[in-house]
Amino acid sequence: MNRIDLSGRVAAITGGARGIGFAVAERFVQSGAKVALWDMDGAEAAASRLQGAIGIKVDVTDAAGVSSALAATERKLGPLDILVASAGITGPNAAVADYPVDAWRKVIDVDLTGVFLCNRAAIPGMTQRNYGRIVNIASVAGKEGNPNASAYSAAKAAVMALTKSLGKELAATNIRVNCITPAAIKTDIFAQMTEQHIQFMLSKIPMGRFGTVEEAAALVAWLASEECSFSTGAVFDLSGGRATY
Repeated sequence: MNRIDLSGRVAAITGGARGIGFAVAERFVQSGAKVALWDMDGAEAAASRLQGAIGIKVDVTDAAGVSSALAATERKLGPLDILVASAGITGPNAAVADYPVDAWRKVIDVDLTGVFLCNRAAIPGMTQRNYGRIVNIASVAGKEGNPNASAYSAAKAAVMALTKSLGKELAATNIRVNCITPAAIKTDIFAQMTEQHIQFMLSKIPMGRFGTVEEAAALVAWLASEECSFSTGAVFDLSGGRATY
């Protein structure tokens, strides 16, 4: 494993208790960062597995809760340098005509509004210090639109647009805002999907396998580093050859 230098940097990772978020936290700690895991469940238990990490219970759809989590992170670890917005849900697998309205709203709230609220909270401090790295976790579903996953696909497409918009807004500063678009990576989130949908996603990947959380963490670590200096508002694929643009 190459060591990307994040020495002394303070990072908050939403959805950090499991999946891609926890793998990113592991990689960041190995790279010298001080890490706060933000999650609805299990944040403190997950943080106890990483040296020096802290866990903070937060609902990313609650603006006041996000602000409180940021304040707690900075009080315990120092000013925030890096935000990784990884928290997300898939919602049910259903056709648009049958998609439950409440489920649609929940997916959009978590997967899009939660990313917006966390980005929004981090920007003022980063702007004041003229340094920051924001990495949002989107999905190849946002590019292609997975059938029977309209809310998830729509939310992830919007995360890409949000990333591009914010990246342009902050381009004249030393804050970089990028996102990654993984194809399916096998995590606990698969429990929210039907087996038919899982096999559909696998069939779309030319490499013939799912990605790993470690592969996602490696890309995120570079995007969170000072070396990522001329890429902003960009979308980085992690799709095993699936993405065509």
